[in-house]
Amino acid sequence: MAFTSPLSVILLTLLPCLFLLTPQAQLQSAPAPESSNPVNLTAILEKNGQYITFIRLLASTQVGEQIESQLNNSNQGMTVFAPTDNAFDSLKPGTINSLSQQDQDELVLYHVMPEYYSLASLETVSNPVRTQAGSQNGVDGLNFTSSGDNQLNISSGVVSTPLNNVLRQQFPLAVYEVDKVLLPESLFGVKAPAAAPKPAIAKNTSSPAVATGGESQAATSDGRIVGVGLMAGIGLICMSVLL
Repeated sequence: MAFTSPLSVILLTLLPCLFLLTPQAQLQSAPAPESSNPVNLTAILEKNGQYITFIRLLASTQVGEQIESQLNNSNQGMTVFAPTDNAFDSLKPGTINSLSQQDQDELVLYHVMPEYYSLASLETVSNPVRTQAGSQNGVDGLNFTSSGDNQLNISSGVVSTPLNNVLRQQFPLAVYEVDKVLLPESLFGVKAPAAAPKPAIAKNTSSPAVATGGESQAATSDGRIVGVGLMAGIGLICMSVLL
C-alpha cells in the first residue's frame, strides 16, 4: 500500500477551493468596461431645455462636433458653460449677428475649457483659466472666485455671473449653466482710445521777415543816394547856364 503524506492530503483537499477562488479574484481585479455610448453634449442640453440658441451656435460654428470628437479622443476631459436662452435675449439686439463667423467661433469656444473641472476644483483653480479661445496674452481666460456663502462666480472681465445649475458633472464632461453670455475682452472689451496726433512744428518765419526788412531798408537808402546825386547834377547845370 502506497504511503500518502499528510501534506499531500491537505494539498489535494485545498486544490478544488483554489480553482473556485481564482475566477472571483479575476473578476474583482478586472477594470470596469468603458461605456460604449459616446458623450453627446447636444443631447445633454436638449434634455435640460432652455439652451436653443446655444445649441444653434454649437451647430453653426461646428464647435459641438469638435467637443464631442475631443471628448472621445482625449483623457483630459472638457468643461462647458452653457448660457440660457434668457442670457442671449438680454444682449443688445444684433450682438451675435453683428459678429463675423470667426468671432462667433471664438465666442462659443470661450465657453469651453479643454479640461474637466468639478465645482470643487474650480474653487481652488489658479486664475485665469485657459479656454478653447484662449489667446497667448491671456486676455481670453476665465476667472473664478468663491464667496463666503459657498457661491462660485465666473468672470470674463466684461461680465460676471454665478454658477447655479449643474447639468452634468461626470468625467469626461462637466456642463454648467450660466445666466449671462460670457463675453471675452478681446471681442467686447473697451477699446483703448487712439493716440492724439503730435502737434505740427511751427515754422520759423522771422528770418525771412528780417531779411525782407533789411532789403527794404537797403532799397530806401539807395533811392536817397540817387535822389541827392540827381539834384546835385541839376544844380551844376543851372550854374553853368548862368555863367
